[in-house]
Amino acid sequence: MKMPEPAVLPHFKPADYVDILAQIHEELESCPLDEKSCLYLLQFQVFRGLGEAKLSRRSLQSAWEKASTIHEKLIFGAWLKYEKKGEEAISDLLSSCGKCSQEFRLLDFVSQASTGSHDMSYDEESDEFRGSAVVHFRIRDDMIACDRRKLAALSTPLYAMLNGGFRESYLEVIDMSRNGISPIGMRAISKFSLSGRLPYLSADAILEMLDFANKFCCKGLKDACERKLASFVSSRQDAIDFMECALELGCSILAASCLQVLLNELPECLNDEQVVRIFSSANKQQRLTMVGNASFSLYCLLSEVSMSTNPTSDVTLSFLEKLVESASDSRQKQLALHQLACTRFLRKDYAEAEPLFSAAFSAGHLYSVVGLARLTSLRGNKHFALKLLDSVMSSRWPLGWMYQERALYLDGDSKLENLNKATELDPTLTYPYMFRAAFLMKRQSVEAALMEINRILGFKLVLECLELRFCCYLALEDYRAALCDVQAILTLAPDYRMIGGRVAAKQLRMLVLENVEQSTTADCWMQLYDRWSSVDDIGSLSVIYQMLESDTSKGVLYFRQSLLLLR
Repeated sequence: MKMPEPAVLPHFKPADYVDILAQIHEELESCPLDEKSCLYLLQFQVFRGLGEAKLSRRSLQSAWEKASTIHEKLIFGAWLKYEKKGEEAISDLLSSCGKCSQEFRLLDFVSQASTGSHDMSYDEESDEFRGSAVVHFRIRDDMIACDRRKLAALSTPLYAMLNGGFRESYLEVIDMSRNGISPIGMRAISKFSLSGRLPYLSADAILEMLDFANKFCCKGLKDACERKLASFVSSRQDAIDFMECALELGCSILAASCLQVLLNELPECLNDEQVVRIFSSANKQQRLTMVGNASFSLYCLLSEVSMSTNPTSDVTLSFLEKLVESASDSRQKQLALHQLACTRFLRKDYAEAEPLFSAAFSAGHLYSVVGLARLTSLRGNKHFALKLLDSVMSSRWPLGWMYQERALYLDGDSKLENLNKATELDPTLTYPYMFRAAFLMKRQSVEAALMEINRILGFKLVLECLELRFCCYLALEDYRAALCDVQAILTLAPDYRMIGGRVAAKQLRMLVLENVEQSTTADCWMQLYDRWSSVDDIGSLSVIYQMLESDTSKGVLYFRQSLLLLR
């Protein structure tokens, strides 16, 4: 088997995890409330780089709980919902007991957004209005009567028009036919100026009023129209249509309401070109309207979702470019630049990837030297790649991944020495075990290869390592053990493909199954009892997979499987 090189991981990987976690903890103790969510997001990224799924989710939960703005609340709530995809049924069950996870609920922006008095204040006794008390607005064949004082109070421009040095101050009839407002909309504006409340109207009529409010700087009217339109947003298409209007007119409440609906449909909504265009084409001012100061958090979420779907897509690239634009401090820039560089590297855009890895490395992200070394090696200069790594290793205490990376550019005993050192410093790295096992198999030492791969499978369940062990068992003609491993693989990844992605694991299982004596239901229960008692998780998963294919009662089996997968 040809061992692929370990991937350049698109994670935030600081040189000293203890130091960075201590820094974050110290900053959380003393920072203002509005900075806590960003720190918990950084903590999430640190735990994600460590592969600690439970701790990273806990950090997300903390970011959601400590969110100081509505925008942060909806972003981290949507992120938690995405991370807990498939748990909606549990949430529905809890809601019946009054204990529903709040992050699954939609936020009520209309009630939570702050309101203020936007009307002009003037002294009715000292402010003399030159014209009549009632002014009529002509819109084509309709005449709409309005209270001049009340309408003037909506904004400074209207006050100047109706009681300033303009000709309209003395007119009793003003032609508004060319201002994009319909008679229905103008009557509603007149009623709003008298009561401060909007009548029930269609979304189109309110959009007209919103445009009027924006044109004449009527903040109170604009706020009321936004809130009313926010209540109309109920579907993805509604959100797309209203978002375009919200970004054009700078309506933050409406934009946030649309954003919530879109994020609530992750990851499916990213298959919609209109949704992608909204996020990928938003400029700085539009991002401020859409998410306030939480732009970095938003594009962290979007790029995370997109990378998990297709790390080389144009969508992923556009989101990561926005992430780089949104980064404000050094640590955010390190993460954003490194992730964008990794995507460029996977797309084989090597010329664009190199300056990004270099910028991330210069900003302090030591792990980005891996990308620089790979690019140097691809140009045929392994010697310079080694020099790059040696310069980093000489400046600080070396880490396991440094020796692993160094081994890629060496041969023979030197390669094995570096891989052994990598395992000594970081036993969780999988590549060294796999390389040594494959090396031993080539030398026909299958038993030794099996012992090597068992070293890591004893504490870390990795699909690629299970696949390699499956090959060892085939070489030994131990088909029952091979069946055990392939069934464990299928439990963890039903669509997994083996032998370099050329063969479906299900096909290999069927071939191996022909060489294994079939077990009865009673035999399976005995095997499950034995394996469960000896804490053989892989064996237990395999037996449960086999039993689930029969007509055995499945409830208790799924429960046991869930316990194993949790562990």
